[in-house]
Amino acid sequence: MATFSRRSFIGNLGLGIGASALSPTLMASAFDQPEPTKKLNVAVCGLGRYANVLKSGFAASRYCQLNGVITGTPAKAAKWKAELGLQDKNIYSYQQLDQLANNPDIDLVYITLPNGMHKEYTLRVANAGKHVIVEKPMAFTERDCQEMIAACQKAGVQLAVGYRLHYEPHHMELKRLGQEKVFGQVRFIEAALGYRLAGIPADDWHLSKAMAGGGPLMNLGVYCVQSSRYVLGEEPIAVTAQYGPVTMPDRFKEVEENIMWQLYFLSGAVCTSATTANCNIDRFFATADEGTFELSPALSYGPFAGKTSQNVFNFPVINQQAAQLDDIASHILSNKPIPSHISGEEGRKDMRVIEAIYRAANTGKKVLIG
Repeated sequence: MATFSRRSFIGNLGLGIGASALSPTLMASAFDQPEPTKKLNVAVCGLGRYANVLKSGFAASRYCQLNGVITGTPAKAAKWKAELGLQDKNIYSYQQLDQLANNPDIDLVYITLPNGMHKEYTLRVANAGKHVIVEKPMAFTERDCQEMIAACQKAGVQLAVGYRLHYEPHHMELKRLGQEKVFGQVRFIEAALGYRLAGIPADDWHLSKAMAGGGPLMNLGVYCVQSSRYVLGEEPIAVTAQYGPVTMPDRFKEVEENIMWQLYFLSGAVCTSATTANCNIDRFFATADEGTFELSPALSYGPFAGKTSQNVFNFPVINQQAAQLDDIASHILSNKPIPSHISGEEGRKDMRVIEAIYRAANTGKKVLIG
């Protein structure tokens, strides 16, 4: 991925690459960061697949540098040390994590562990006096999220959730179109994300209730929940939900394989969503009083392509991770609170909705939220 700068973005708009313009407020928040005088030193906790995706984000970041790792696998530690030139004093096992409190060369820890470890390690990192970014879903329950938020507040550190799509231009445009009612009130949204996981090992953590907390709703459905909330700019008030068929019973013994749900909003808007582990789907569609807008691919890593009922929009590819890291770091370095839209409170709101979806699917009843 190329680094996405304000200059290149505006230049591409001038060439007609983006047919819909982002609002000045969104432009300023995403691209008008001052040049850094120092960088935030970050350690990655958990060296799985997404940690490797983050490498390019750190390489392109202006405000962060990857300075350490925390892992339970010595071979991974050795590989990252050799590749990135990390110092031994900044390499920790999970058992040694609490010693971060004595290391001034680490400012923040980015937690990319399996879902079931998010809460424990957020609490430990906060107790060590380090800022935290934790991946989605933030935890298993809203109560867990509240405990994580409280622990970071008590420790005087900041807590962010890895909402990379909040910095992606196509999604910034979806948010603008919906919240500014460019086509009038949005009435109906479809948001779906799924991958076929037939070849996934039977012992993969995504199939474990204790480690994943659930199936594709926890790991993919959070993107559908997020998109409906930030496009409408309001919270759902009720939900209905249904489990789909189990086509891989040898794999999906503990967590759901498929689930569909319908979120109801006070404005009258409805969002119907699906997430699955047995087929590929990646789509967002919204219809409003005077037009429509959509993305497909929509909720994955991209590259994204979108259109409205009036035109096509296709913004440049950016490094979503770098944009996210830089915004978080710029706020921390300036001693400012991180933006609310990527905060622990935002993660708590998502978890409240996800818990309600599971209750609705388990009971077959409409569940009120909030």
